[in-house]
Amino acid sequence: MIDVFSETVPISEEERTGIARAAEAALFSEERDGDLTILIDTPERIQTLNRDFRGVDRVTDVLTFPAWEGEISLSADGYLGDIMICYERAQEQAEEYGHSLLRELSFLAVHGVLHLLGYDHMTEADERVMREKQTAILESIGVTR
Repeated sequence: MIDVFSETVPISEEERTGIARAAEAALFSEERDGDLTILIDTPERIQTLNRDFRGVDRVTDVLTFPAWEGEISLSADGYLGDIMICYERAQEQAEEYGHSLLRELSFLAVHGVLHLLGYDHMTEADERVMREKQTAILESIGVTR
């Protein structure tokens, strides 16, 4: 199950549904099952958590908190982890890249799920793999620029 919620930022039902659909598509593309939570939040909360957990004292667009450490596996209850998306950054990036807010939120959900599944973008090669996967997943559900 994928839960999408927001305690501090009002999001539309269309956004909530689109985010969940994108996350489901990412799991499907990787032939994975599992539960996760996606929280839409404010820049202030995202910055605090980014500082506290990553040592980076700035706002970011998406943070992931895997339910595992080390080798990837599902927790006993099938929980993959949590994703936090900064709504304000998503708005800014949608405008900057010239696409819809829903497309940006969907992209960030897919990006977060791929991180929960162990992908990263620390090297050029890893970044290329993630970029290709993200594009293919979004295209599979008709979300394009």
